[in-house]
Amino acid sequence: MDRYPPIADHGLVGDLQTAALVSSEGVVDWFAAPRFDSPSIFAALLDHDGGGRFRIAPTHPDITCKQLYYPDTAILVTRFMSPDGVGEVVDFMPPHQTRSPSDRHTLIRLIRAVRGTVEFALECRPRFAYGQAEHELDMSGNGAHFHAPSTDAHLQATFPLQADGRDVLGTVRLEAGQTAGAAFAVGAPGGDTPSALTMEAVHAHAAETGHFWHDWLRQSRYRGRWPELVHRSVITLKLLTYAPTGALVAAATMGLPEQVGGERNWDYRFTWIRDGSLSVRAMLDLGFADEATAFVHWLVERLREREGKEGEPLQTMYRIDGSPDLPEQNLDHFEGYRGSAPVRIGNGAADQLQLDIYGEAVYALSQGREIEAQSTYEGWKTFARTLDWLAEHWDRPDEGIWETRGGREDFTYSRVMSWAAFDHGMRLAEHYRRPADIDKWRQARDAVFEQIMDRGWSDKERAFVQHYDGDVLDASLLLMPRVGFLGSRDPLWLSTLDAMDRKLVSDSLVYRYDPAASPDGLRGSEGTFSLCTFLYVDALARAGRLDQARYTFEKMQTYANHVGLFSEEIGPSGEQLGNFPQAFTHLALIMAATTLDDALDAEHGR
Repeated sequence: MDRYPPIADHGLVGDLQTAALVSSEGVVDWFAAPRFDSPSIFAALLDHDGGGRFRIAPTHPDITCKQLYYPDTAILVTRFMSPDGVGEVVDFMPPHQTRSPSDRHTLIRLIRAVRGTVEFALECRPRFAYGQAEHELDMSGNGAHFHAPSTDAHLQATFPLQADGRDVLGTVRLEAGQTAGAAFAVGAPGGDTPSALTMEAVHAHAAETGHFWHDWLRQSRYRGRWPELVHRSVITLKLLTYAPTGALVAAATMGLPEQVGGERNWDYRFTWIRDGSLSVRAMLDLGFADEATAFVHWLVERLREREGKEGEPLQTMYRIDGSPDLPEQNLDHFEGYRGSAPVRIGNGAADQLQLDIYGEAVYALSQGREIEAQSTYEGWKTFARTLDWLAEHWDRPDEGIWETRGGREDFTYSRVMSWAAFDHGMRLAEHYRRPADIDKWRQARDAVFEQIMDRGWSDKERAFVQHYDGDVLDASLLLMPRVGFLGSRDPLWLSTLDAMDRKLVSDSLVYRYDPAASPDGLRGSEGTFSLCTFLYVDALARAGRLDQARYTFEKMQTYANHVGLFSEEIGPSGEQLGNFPQAFTHLALIMAATTLDDALDAEHGR
């Protein structure tokens, strides 16, 4: 077994409040509880020796591993083929179906032999609080009980377990058709010990979990050309959404590198205004109005919290409960994935000025017309005051969508989204017949537009560029037609798209920008951004370049992992890089698929 498996060599399971990664070799090497942004319990993906892991796999040294999801669910099946037989480990977490936060979270691992005879070994080595908290181990007839300062965990199995220092081992030998089970439950210190684990309970939990996912996915109204790909993406977005608040985390993980050995290793277990806002349209397009509604309500609460206070109405990102406190610090005791250090928790970009978020927030609220999320008078007043503030503060340099740490610039994308905020705000005022300073918003909108046309266009590149003081192209501008700033067949836009083809596209993959030409304050390089590739497909389809759009979309699917998941980036050898799986990539995939479907249907007269 490799010391560090490829990032893509994992499936995701979760219970709508937290999630775990399971490698194709049967190792849980990432799990934090009780929430996505809690300290880790298993983090071998960030430190092989000190991070903690939970492995169940055959003892035979010569095995072939395969992995798949049970169709249309978040139940992960890891298969092992050996000379002695074929075995499986089925991983899932029973979903919390209420909006109440829970401190009890359970990972269930169903073990079975499907052919021949298979001996499985269990190895459970938790390392609490990012490997910084010691724990005590108690063994009893009801399993193993781990006691850490802020967490209790219980490991139960339907076969014998034994202590290995402060860790736990076990083996079970199964004939074809036989099953066994293990469950790892996390709770608050001093909580109740789980009931004894039985196979009847394991099978019942598996059936209930499967029914939950099937029932939920039946809401989908997607009838396009890529149902498996789109539905896996929407299940992934659901897994990455914290059910008690409706907040979408950017990814399940932290610290996975954008370049192996580099320093671009960020904590993505928080909610970005940008990502969550754009998810509203994607979820509505597929018929998941409850999820879209929940995020819009979460967003409105963030705006209300800042009313009457100095400073920005919104922060770039928040914790999933809405807390604005995300102090960034390094975990120097973690060696990092394949030596990629520092490993960071928290995120210093939360304090950056990123003016584009107001455009995305208003875009989300404008989509909310379909769910009547913004129709109350109090909600409207909060919204209108935010746009009044933006009308007086849009014309400032900021750190931009890519959260550069090399100083503020007049980023064109930030201006485009400011324009979108005013444009969509005016439409909302008309839709709801609400009072608003429309003249002020219109003047601001027109001023932004004129400034972009005057300063955001490069005669050298014949394209709109990243910021006003250079000629660097930027893939974020692929959203210009979607938000309505320019028509998708406008000559200026088509010229910009052509320039991106020349400068940012490599074998259909898209770089977000050229860091060598536009230094971002960080060492090292990065791969192509999968998000940007799907935005490129969307823009190509809107421009009528359907053959190119479809081929790019089909080719991009070859970079998905074995169960249809994407991380943030694709490296030079086709490997996945960055935090995994990334919500923004999967929502952009949904956007690209629905746009491309509509364009192809229109072409064929459907």
